[in-house]
Amino acid sequence: MLGIRQKMTLGFGGLLLIILIIGAQSIVRFNQLGQSIDVILRENYRSVIACQQMKEALERIDSGILFTFAGNDREGNDLVRVNRERFAQALQVELDNITVPGEGEKSTVLKDSWVRYEATLARVQDQSVSVAVRQGRYFRELFPLFRQVKATADAILTMNQDNMNLANDRARREAASARRQMYIFLLLGTLISLTFIFFIRKWILRPIDRLIASAEEIRSGNLELTVHTDSQDEIGRLSEAFNAMTAALRESRRVEREKLVRTEQATKEAFNSLPDAVAIVDPEGKVEVSTESARNVFGLKPGIRVQDLSYTPIKQLFYGIVQGDSPQDIERKKELFQRFVSGEERFFQPDAAPINDRRGDLTGVVLTLKDITEKRRVEEMKGGLVSTVSHQLKTPLTSVRMAIHLLLEEKVGPLNEKQAELLMAAREDSDLLEKILTSLMDMSRIESGGLSMACTPVSSRDLVREAAESFHRAAQDGGIDLEVRLADDLPPVCADTEQIGHLFTNLLSNAFRYTAPGGRITISAEAQEETVRFSVADTGTGIPSRFLNRVFEQFFRVPDQERGTGTGLGLAIAKDIVEAHGGTIHVESEEGKGTTFSFTLTKADGTTEEGR
Repeated sequence: MLGIRQKMTLGFGGLLLIILIIGAQSIVRFNQLGQSIDVILRENYRSVIACQQMKEALERIDSGILFTFAGNDREGNDLVRVNRERFAQALQVELDNITVPGEGEKSTVLKDSWVRYEATLARVQDQSVSVAVRQGRYFRELFPLFRQVKATADAILTMNQDNMNLANDRARREAASARRQMYIFLLLGTLISLTFIFFIRKWILRPIDRLIASAEEIRSGNLELTVHTDSQDEIGRLSEAFNAMTAALRESRRVEREKLVRTEQATKEAFNSLPDAVAIVDPEGKVEVSTESARNVFGLKPGIRVQDLSYTPIKQLFYGIVQGDSPQDIERKKELFQRFVSGEERFFQPDAAPINDRRGDLTGVVLTLKDITEKRRVEEMKGGLVSTVSHQLKTPLTSVRMAIHLLLEEKVGPLNEKQAELLMAAREDSDLLEKILTSLMDMSRIESGGLSMACTPVSSRDLVREAAESFHRAAQDGGIDLEVRLADDLPPVCADTEQIGHLFTNLLSNAFRYTAPGGRITISAEAQEETVRFSVADTGTGIPSRFLNRVFEQFFRVPDQERGTGTGLGLAIAKDIVEAHGGTIHVESEEGKGTTFSFTLTKADGTTEEGR
């Protein structure tokens, strides 16, 4: 059985052979035609031209003789002299180009006749005799020789022309023969090409078409087909490999389906056992899978569309993920909402996360509705407890601080050195405890809503400048450069001046605490689309990246940072103040290079402050 390589070699080899034969035949025929044309141009054409030149020169010589008879001796003799040279040159060309049989004898006769003609011509030109005598010699001797020379040249001319015609006929016959042979070879090549094309379609194209159709079927999911093969060439082996591949795919699909069914069942069981309401939604908003609580409590049943739900926070989160909102925008949309379940008030915290493929394209959204009722109750209890304890400790702590103050002033008697040292330590600890209690009470009021924010339109520039002015002396004493950078287009913001001042105090206190002398602290503000962003940046020790997500936690202090006596509540209070204003707070830091805290406040209106 011939393989595709042998079949292709056979077909293309036949075409190559035809091309070589046609090429070789063309070269041979073209050489023959070239030789025939060369005979015409080289062997005969020169003799024809020479005979024509001789006849023309002979005519002009005869005309020159007649001019002398008419009395124009000078002009006639010049004409005779010039054309005698031309005749001699043409005669020599003819004598050197004898190519036709019999042409040599004719050329010898022509040469002899010319010699006699020249001798007679000299006698006719003899000026010593009278014109009448010369005329008699011309008609009796010269003119017959003139006719003889001219007739001989004509004969040679005719011989060469006849030979040219014969060569031309021969060239035509050879061209016609070559043309016929070309037609035959072209026809033969065409037949071989058509035959090869027919077998190519049978041997290669049809099997490949079957393979393509089979691949299309497999792509559409049909793995039950079998490619028919009736040859043992490469296409046949490819078809067998294709069938083996299809069989392997069938087996793999069977195994994967069984595994998928097991995984799906296990996933459903695990999904239903989740305590929170969870639903997986496709990018169009259609619920695909959901837990039992998501189905029963929120109606997130498979097939339901998020657009049809009545819960606005869920819809906002879903569309935020689909539209590619920033993490900050997504975070703002995670609003708590209330729902009565079996007659009991419950609170839920919505959340959403995208499901992306390997290319990063969105393929779905995971919606989570976490029941935070118990957490909320615990926080309320904790807040109440903190508030109660703080208030209860405030009064005795004030008495203790007053007593320590009186003792240090020696109002009740003198103190020795050791007693004074102990009282100084007690005063420092009581001051720290008073700060902690004040911070806890502030946090409790903010979180419970007891501390209302009196938000009014405030100049952004005034907020920054007042905060910087209050720390001007601390900057001078600590050898720190305090810099203020304000954009030209700052609008006013909605803010509680007292609370924002407290916020700036917390941020600047941290910055001064961890910035060494010679460092720089920069307070800046710039307008954004709907907010104004304020920043406090320092060149201090910085915060390790692993602790950045915890700096706003209550009582958290970065380990191994010994400077200062912070309570760990300042940043937590700052975060509560910003969020109570409807803004966001953010921290960026690089260890050893400094930290930047930034927060946003909402613009008061669309106007821009005048530069001050």
